[in-house]
Amino acid sequence: MTSRFGKTAIDCGTLTDALKARFGEDILKMEVRERKGGVEDKTQYHDLWIEVASKTFRPFVEALFVYDFVNFHVISGDDVGDNVELNYHLSLFQRARRGRVGITLTVRLPKTELSLPSLFDLLPGSEYSEREIREMFGVDFNGLPNKALVFLPEDWDEEIKPWRRDEAGPAPEHIRELS
Repeated sequence: MTSRFGKTAIDCGTLTDALKARFGEDILKMEVRERKGGVEDKTQYHDLWIEVASKTFRPFVEALFVYDFVNFHVISGDDVGDNVELNYHLSLFQRARRGRVGITLTVRLPKTELSLPSLFDLLPGSEYSEREIREMFGVDFNGLPNKALVFLPEDWDEEIKPWRRDEAGPAPEHIRELS
């Protein structure tokens, strides 16, 4: 079956082999997760959980377009000590759907270097997630044209990052009890 880009739908094993060959040691972790379902509890699709070095992030995403259209879902993040961990939840479109591959691409950014290339020019749907991560964790997305706040009030002190667990996070006096 061919994708809308004229390429044959790729299976998870072929994709992981190709990515390992291209990026080698810049792939810090790679795990394939099988997703089962239905009455017969058969494998429906696979998810790839991949962690890459920050310098490899943008080239890695660009490489995914070689295999099929990349569908952006959302970015999730976490303050993990000295780093902010970002998880980009993506999938390869796979027009035939038989070869659907979900991808969670993880990149850890040291809190001293909270900067990453924006994916806005490749995946315009990433804009609001990047803006949210910027305001909540303090990650600067190079190339993101609109960096205005999404969820916080316009008069918010942008030095305070609500989802951080360190000195950049809210102080006790900034937190109020709800009911």
